[in-house]
Amino acid sequence: MNLDHVTLRTADLEGTRQFLQDLLGLTVGYRPSFGFPGYWLYEGDQPIVHLVPGGGTPVGRSAEVIDHIGFRLDGYDEFRARLDKKGTPYSTMDLPDLGERRLFVRTPGQILIELVFREASKQAAGQR
Repeated sequence: MNLDHVTLRTADLEGTRQFLQDLLGLTVGYRPSFGFPGYWLYEGDQPIVHLVPGGGTPVGRSAEVIDHIGFRLDGYDEFRARLDKKGTPYSTMDLPDLGERRLFVRTPGQILIELVFREASKQAAGQR
């Protein structure tokens, strides 16, 4: 089983679209005519992020919500340098026992995005 896509409801449709295009290199592609605005953002020929407009109303702490979205990427050092150059705020988490490094960023509407880099996992696997 693979995750097909994620749909983000955002009060800042254009800002979130631009942010994700800049951050992840996604491109706007075909989207059926649903009768309301939105975007499908593609990685290659796969629409992996759908954006639709929505109010940014707070959700009570007892409500079930998706906490964050994670993307697996390559090139941790280059990606982090790019965030630094753009002045994009982020936090880090290194998990050496998993051979992973992570960067966390937020969209303009404060949706948390986790960027997972596993280049070191090959080294870690060889050391076990």
